[in-house]
Amino acid sequence: MLPLKRFIAFIEQNCLFKSDSRLLIALSGGIDSVALVHLLKAAGYNFAIAHCNFQLRAEANTDEDFCRQIALNNQTDFHTIRFNTQHYAATNKVSIQMAARELRYQWFEQLRQQHHYDAIVLAHHQNDTVETILLNLVRGTGIAGMHGILPQNGYLVRPMLCFTRNEIEQIVIENDLAYVEDSSNASVKYARNKIRHLVVPQLKELNPSLEQTFENNLKHFKELEQLLELRVEEARKQILTYHNEEIHLSVEAVKKLVPQRLLLFKLLQPYGFSEQVIDDVITSLYKHAGRQFEATLTGNMLLLDRGKLILTQAPRIVPDLLISAGDEVAMAETFKLTITRKSEPIIITDNVMMVAVDTDKLQYPLQVRHWQQSDQFFPLGMRGRKKMSDFFISLKVPLHKKNAVPLLVNGNGDIIWVGGYRLDDRYKVTRNTKKVTILELVPVAQ
Repeated sequence: MLPLKRFIAFIEQNCLFKSDSRLLIALSGGIDSVALVHLLKAAGYNFAIAHCNFQLRAEANTDEDFCRQIALNNQTDFHTIRFNTQHYAATNKVSIQMAARELRYQWFEQLRQQHHYDAIVLAHHQNDTVETILLNLVRGTGIAGMHGILPQNGYLVRPMLCFTRNEIEQIVIENDLAYVEDSSNASVKYARNKIRHLVVPQLKELNPSLEQTFENNLKHFKELEQLLELRVEEARKQILTYHNEEIHLSVEAVKKLVPQRLLLFKLLQPYGFSEQVIDDVITSLYKHAGRQFEATLTGNMLLLDRGKLILTQAPRIVPDLLISAGDEVAMAETFKLTITRKSEPIIITDNVMMVAVDTDKLQYPLQVRHWQQSDQFFPLGMRGRKKMSDFFISLKVPLHKKNAVPLLVNGNGDIIWVGGYRLDDRYKVTRNTKKVTILELVPVAQ
């Protein structure tokens, strides 16, 4: 099948988007995304182009100009942004690659919402899937990591997964398409590049049709994953019973699970329990009762008592903390609060663990504490003052969780933020705001 027909068939078979969809192409200027633009244009789709300049390489600005020219040649809208990637990585304590990924996808989603695009189109191909599966295998992600890169994940779509890297190179050659080379792709400093340049060539010597073999295996892994999810759902209905704020599992029923370890892990993983904890739980099933196990990041506790595994929230009380004007971090046993002050424009996300407040309204020292019966505040998006007790009731926050909710209190006694739940309306960022303070709650592993 000709590449264009194969491309269109893959889009239609996977229901990635419609013929009249408004698409946003992520264009780096590299060979894969250039081929993607060419194929979408040839297929008659309506698209705009977005390019991220991470300012990490000497040729970054040249790449940006190249992508702008492609947009001009295709007579389409062009969006571009320049990120201070190194600063973001240092501030958020993540790798440069992770920083670039987070910045990129946050911006794409912002563009999608602002301009009402139906999908964000990425240029991942079959070789990327091979590399992802190998990376996941090394990192131990389990069967879920064996499906590689999916054709669709929310608004992110990947129509180039029907091609190998060699096939994309052939498309570019046959159509005389210009593209730019990313010098960092040749470096083996990064894990993915090590897989690409050192591991995959060795595997292709053993199997020249490696990509097709992985594609076939991918289908089997997807089917196995679907089968496992069905079995997990059956076990969930048979074994889990709900009692107010607790979930009970019969020890005898758990002992009869086959395969026991995998199914129990899948049942308890959503509550934050690791595979190591599950191993300890299974060992304890055949010994003494009275053991308890904690998922520290989620605050969940599993109690082994009288023939039952009881899943509940571990009771935790927020300690009192004071934050001075120059502080950037406030540490507690189970969380840290980071304080970042900014004067440049920011992207406000829907992350409930992060809020932006008007810096000029803060009166130091700030205080972090747990709630009190007399507490009241003005919830963002609601009219008027509300008692904290009523606010918790309206959100159905269980009694044993209330004391674990950190409140950030201003120097004048106002509640600024009910951590992880709601900002006070008086401290939100407005068009008159000159400086912004970013507050983020980060769970701390025990």
